[in-house]
Amino acid sequence: MALENRLDLRLSQRLILTPQLQLAIKLLQQTHLELIQTINQELMENPLLEEVSDSSDDLEFEETNELVNNGQNLDEHGEIDFERNLLFSKDEYFEERAMDGRDLGYFEPDSEETPSFETFIAKKQDLYEYLLWQLRLSRSDEVTKKIAQAVIGNLDDDGYLRVSNEEIAQMMKVTTDDVEKAIKLVQSFDPIGVGARNLKECLLLQIEFLQLENTLVQKIINDNLNDLQNKRYQNIAKMHNVSVDEVIQAVKIIERLEPKPGRQFTTVETNYIVPDVIIKKDEDDYIIILNNEGIPRLSINENYKRLLLNKEMLSKEEREFLKEKMKRAIDITKSLDQRNRTIYKVSESILKFQRDFFDHGTQFIKPLNLKDVAEDVNLHESTVSRVTSNKYLACSHGVFPFRYFFSNSLSGEDGVVSSTVVKALIKEVIEAEDPSKPLSDQAIADVLKSKKISIARRTVTKYREELKIPPQNIRKRTIRH
Repeated sequence: MALENRLDLRLSQRLILTPQLQLAIKLLQQTHLELIQTINQELMENPLLEEVSDSSDDLEFEETNELVNNGQNLDEHGEIDFERNLLFSKDEYFEERAMDGRDLGYFEPDSEETPSFETFIAKKQDLYEYLLWQLRLSRSDEVTKKIAQAVIGNLDDDGYLRVSNEEIAQMMKVTTDDVEKAIKLVQSFDPIGVGARNLKECLLLQIEFLQLENTLVQKIINDNLNDLQNKRYQNIAKMHNVSVDEVIQAVKIIERLEPKPGRQFTTVETNYIVPDVIIKKDEDDYIIILNNEGIPRLSINENYKRLLLNKEMLSKEEREFLKEKMKRAIDITKSLDQRNRTIYKVSESILKFQRDFFDHGTQFIKPLNLKDVAEDVNLHESTVSRVTSNKYLACSHGVFPFRYFFSNSLSGEDGVVSSTVVKALIKEVIEAEDPSKPLSDQAIADVLKSKKISIARRTVTKYREELKIPPQNIRKRTIRH
């Protein structure tokens, strides 16, 4: 076959995401915290963007954003028309910059060096540092201390040793007996139970510290952890030839032990949910408020904008750089505005469909899917999905994820019922049950049928697991007086 060069024209359709559309999609699906981080990153990277303080004049804010709002500074091709505004004096501009040292790239340092704020921040001691401190105070030989330091370094956040003696011995080039000696040293440290290889060893170390060796408590931990987990107290009593009351007393001691000794030293910070939308009651109606707390308000820097209009002051490279940054500033401002409008429209639609929920509570939530809202607000279903992902809505009944308002329907004698309502009823039934005689999934299904909700046992099991409620045998608690 001969090879030849030729030109062909082909007509095809392709979906191309422009940079502007990609930015809009990215911002739309971000959470409140992620959006703040993205905007702060843009403020650092784009000199044409600046944050508008709350005390700024609203008129000035509108003027600096007129490129975005009305497009009057765009030419017939939709590009920025940099010739439409008046020029300004470059001497005046650089005189203003020189007053605080910005033309040199830094600010005048203070005469006295102020301490960093980080100096005053207290750092919580972690498990590794706490154990090393005890290791330094121990009277063991240096070889054992060195191995023990490696053992401490291989503990997980719960305080368990997850590597084998052989691996540590190979790493430290010592014998397994030396490693076992170092592990015993670490296990003698506070918190009691640290350095254990598994749950049984962790509990036994604590029992030894409490001087409960050769008791029923130790026997249960050694032989009946599985029965203990499933609350099979009769089996435990039969195996050790004791009464159920004695087993219950021993179990009460075990329940006070710490299965995760390193938990108190965890450095994981609690992240609180920040609602993206707040819906407030206003007489007979509701008000939808977008939560913009902490989100910087963006404006286009006037000095750079005017500098861009003066061709004589900039080289070609500098002008192209500023034009690119100007376009990026306009795109992100437009995308943020589009994001707010889309979230508001979706929230308004949810309020319309779930009005009974906002008026009366969880029991009145209705089945709803993304397609219903998409058709109502004239958006694509994927757009509604992005809006409702990882975002939260606050109202008088609490803070809920947007996806909470979307649920499947189940049949009932009075019509369809939301699966969210069914889950709430299952939780309510379980909370009201007798702890000594918890209900099975089939019994819960029968209770719901008495409430005119037709549901299968396997569906009850599925919803119970989604609610992270343990099964019947785990929930059982034997009550003795």
